[in-house]
Amino acid sequence: MSFPRYSTYRDSRHNWLGDVPEHWDLRRLGYYFGERREKVSDRDYQPLSVTKDGIVPQLETAAKTDDGDNRKKVCKGDFVINTRSDRKGSAGLSDLDGSVSLISTVLKPKESVHGTFIHHLLRSVPFQEEFYRFGKGIVADLWSTNYAAMSGITLAMPPHREQVAIAAFLNRETAKIDALIAEQQRLIELLHEKRQAVISHAVTKGLNPDVPMKESGVEWLGEVPAHWSNYRLKALFSLRHGYAFDGSQFSDEGEYALMTPGNFVETGGFRRKDPEKYYVGLDVSREFILQGGEMLIAMTEQAPGLVGTALIVPEGEKYLHNQRLGLVARLKSEELGASFLYWLLNSPLLKAKIGVSAVGQKVRHTSPQKILDNEVCLPPVCEQKGIAQYLAEHDEGCDKLVEKVNDSIRLLCERRSALISAAVTGQIDVRGLVPEAEAA
Repeated sequence: MSFPRYSTYRDSRHNWLGDVPEHWDLRRLGYYFGERREKVSDRDYQPLSVTKDGIVPQLETAAKTDDGDNRKKVCKGDFVINTRSDRKGSAGLSDLDGSVSLISTVLKPKESVHGTFIHHLLRSVPFQEEFYRFGKGIVADLWSTNYAAMSGITLAMPPHREQVAIAAFLNRETAKIDALIAEQQRLIELLHEKRQAVISHAVTKGLNPDVPMKESGVEWLGEVPAHWSNYRLKALFSLRHGYAFDGSQFSDEGEYALMTPGNFVETGGFRRKDPEKYYVGLDVSREFILQGGEMLIAMTEQAPGLVGTALIVPEGEKYLHNQRLGLVARLKSEELGASFLYWLLNSPLLKAKIGVSAVGQKVRHTSPQKILDNEVCLPPVCEQKGIAQYLAEHDEGCDKLVEKVNDSIRLLCERRSALISAAVTGQIDVRGLVPEAEAA
């Protein structure tokens, strides 16, 4: 949908604004806002977090200090922005009274300013880029912008009634886009749930719905095909060692991929995304090099659901692993289906069973013995290969669908951002697109 433009414009003489509607005022930010500098305690004022979604009650994941008495007061209707460049986009109008970290700047709007319009304007990409351009710091990619610099930024402000109309338009249009984004995100969740369900069924029931079944004798498995056989994992694997790289020096040179928890969480293995490659020229102990065909099974839960996650190194490749991630093992027999065991170990059912054994408060963990003592049920090798091939093809199909949905989400987010930027800088005229009652 295309939107009309204003009839006349003038040069703002500021790159981030460009041409602005002729009747909009050009004044520095400090004319419209004062800075709230009052220091308070989080015992008296609810701690708040400044996020990319706006101002919210303090998140559980937020970094906390012991200096809770040294925070900035926030009143309902204030605009708060995180001044650090690595938090770009973390800002918003506060609907709550409370307190925020000293790293944030708290602005008190004057009566001539409509809060919701300001929420959109000061969170827009053009303003955020201009704001952080005035930052100072000694690190190239990390600096802060103080209020003195911020107050000198020139804003193009429409009359109050027009601010209300623009805010109402953006609230309506962004709500539509947000609803579409939520639908797409839900679709990704459904695809993930379907993926997990397909994996769990295939590795415990097989692909033939008509095959005779039997009780496996294993609680987490239930019924399995009658021709499948029971094994304990320790009968299938030769354990090379129980813990991964702990900071020891290396004794080899070459290019390796460094295995980290993020690779587990993001991919569940090497199939979908190659880890970042590092050149190693230090002393390298070969016991910390993963060889092709070896399996690494996570024992520590450095991310939710990580315990039990497994990956197999492709033949002919070598990887480093670190941070005490897990046990390293190789199948005892080449006749066993490594790919099937990969899917079995990454199935939600077996991961949940392994996860039960995890203990600890800060970082839950389990032991090699508790992982390898688990009992599984395997089909004949030829059937293992067929199931693994089926799951690989199904997974690839799911990945392609997820990629398409993510592309749709990216486009919607870009449209949302562009629409806000155009409206708050006067590049489109939305006054006639808002009902009179909303614009009042």
